[in-house]
Amino acid sequence: MPASPSPLPPRLFDRALHRKRLTRAAHGFAEADFLHRRAALDLAERIGPILRTFPLAVELSARRGAFREALDEAASDRVGHLIEADLSYDMLAGRADTRLVADEERLPFAAASLDLVVSTLGLHWTNDVVGALIQIRRTLKPGGLFLGAFLGGTTLTELRQSLVAAESEILGGAGSRISPFADLQDAAGLLHRAGFKEPVADVDTVTVTYDHSLKLMLDLRRMGETSVLADRHPKPLTRTLLARTAEIYSERFARPGGRIAATFEIITLTGWAAG
Repeated sequence: MPASPSPLPPRLFDRALHRKRLTRAAHGFAEADFLHRRAALDLAERIGPILRTFPLAVELSARRGAFREALDEAASDRVGHLIEADLSYDMLAGRADTRLVADEERLPFAAASLDLVVSTLGLHWTNDVVGALIQIRRTLKPGGLFLGAFLGGTTLTELRQSLVAAESEILGGAGSRISPFADLQDAAGLLHRAGFKEPVADVDTVTVTYDHSLKLMLDLRRMGETSVLADRHPKPLTRTLLARTAEIYSERFARPGGRIAATFEIITLTGWAAG
């Protein structure tokens, strides 16, 4: 009898909606690109000390080009030709370098064609992270390198807790409004399951302060990082719910001076294709 087909991964995210959110964010992305720039510079700095060059590279989730700029600063002699790829055309618009609209879930690159693949804060929106990593590994030449940064488990923990408390109080129960994120403990295992050699994962925890939780939500919109859960909450975010969320946020997470804290966790993965 023929083997049963492998079950499809659960559809956590609406990728079409994610593309729309990125397109909406493209024009004002520079106003809230601090996380993307931080991750991009970190990835570029990891390439600098490696004693080899990467003639052909692809960056996934390139957004407005922070990684290319970081390469010029930190590792200009390590990467030959860089193809910038993003789910949204508008994120790539206005630059003269090689650009490609591409989905991390359906990569268009030939097997064993690339020396380096970088993913900058995009993998946490894929429905099947291991499947995306397997595709990336297959595009790499033997001995090719993958570097990826994505948002991890404690990201937006303050907002998540405040929303849950406000919903429980006003609606009598809480649903899912903020996307789930992988933990550091699981990160290296993702690379191992995808077939990478020498998998390494580490974390950079970033704390940002705002004068109001609505300013945080505005930044998330500008980043294109608002929720695109496929199974969306049946009840909208009302003014009453947002106001109570802001009150709880301030009560629980205010810093001296009244500003609130927001945590972002950037997990970075490093793995090599078998040589």
